[in-house]
Amino acid sequence: MAIVSPPIPSPSPSPPSPSSFPWLDRWIFLEKEKPFSKLEKSKKPKNDHPTNEYKDDSMISNNYNKDSQNPDIDEEARRSTNSRKRPAKLMVPSFIPCLDFGEVGKKFDKAEFATEGRNYSVASRKGRRQVMEDSQGAMLDILGDPKQAFFFVIDGHGGKAAAEYVAENLGKNIVKELERVERNEGKHIEVAIREGYSLTDQQFLNLGENGGACLASALLKDEELHVSNVGDCRVVLSRNGVAVRLTNDHRLSREDERARVETAGGFVYCHNGVWRVNGSLAVSRAFGDNYLKELIISEPDVVKLPLTSDCEFLIMASDGLWDKVSDQEAVDVVSEEKSSILSSKKLVDMSARRGNLDDITVMVINLQSFLGSN
Repeated sequence: MAIVSPPIPSPSPSPPSPSSFPWLDRWIFLEKEKPFSKLEKSKKPKNDHPTNEYKDDSMISNNYNKDSQNPDIDEEARRSTNSRKRPAKLMVPSFIPCLDFGEVGKKFDKAEFATEGRNYSVASRKGRRQVMEDSQGAMLDILGDPKQAFFFVIDGHGGKAAAEYVAENLGKNIVKELERVERNEGKHIEVAIREGYSLTDQQFLNLGENGGACLASALLKDEELHVSNVGDCRVVLSRNGVAVRLTNDHRLSREDERARVETAGGFVYCHNGVWRVNGSLAVSRAFGDNYLKELIISEPDVVKLPLTSDCEFLIMASDGLWDKVSDQEAVDVVSEEKSSILSSKKLVDMSARRGNLDDITVMVINLQSFLGSN
């Protein structure tokens, strides 16, 4: 006959002991009870067997119950496991294309620049970026002809390397192409401009530098005006006081530019009202941008028109101006001011007062000096 033992009453609940926790929880429990900074130095346990010199995690976990009464062994095991389980260092990339503003919380001094040259003036102001990424320049008396000149404004992104390189080399490359096409193919100025853009872009890409640059340029030659651009720098002509836009911004808000990017295998994404290529770049054409080069082309739009007496001046500027000032407003400021250097400064100030935080560069070019009768 089987004997049934009476049920054993369950013990009353008691506070958990360190040995009942899993390894990680038990470590946290011990740290709370006895902070690491106050722990006494443990004595290294004597090891008779060389094979036990290095224990894996499972061996340490299985030995906790039988070694729980020996604090020296507990402490040695914890330290040994800690040293092996330390996570690898977090590697932060040195360049993130979509995060190109300066360090959070760091104050940057405002930098302003203004100069007046023969038949043009320029003014600029650094925005909230750590470095000034805009650039500009002029080449006068091309091939010894005072009626030939090349002007440009550049808006860099992802650093200033691309803007600096384009400023240094684009004009020279276009002039070389002008000499070549005039000698071999006749006066095909547009061909020289396109070849100069393409060559400059490829040369910069070969350097392996990061970043890119938008640009607008104006070539004055043989009483003709040739305006070209990639990106969202803009050129506006004043014709008898009326603003005439000569460039089209290469942004993803244009259906044709979105279609071109998507056909090339990219995608466009709209965030906070701004369309971006692959969720990153807000322009669809530029110099550089090697990581998106299959999608971001450097082929410019080129416009040619004859210089006539009603062509007064050009306003060429980065999007730091045009995002806050309309084409006609800009023409009105220059027309009323009469001094090109003062009007350039006034346009920069106007954009800044309206809340622009980007770099701003404005160039005003007097076209009347390039007419044949002058």
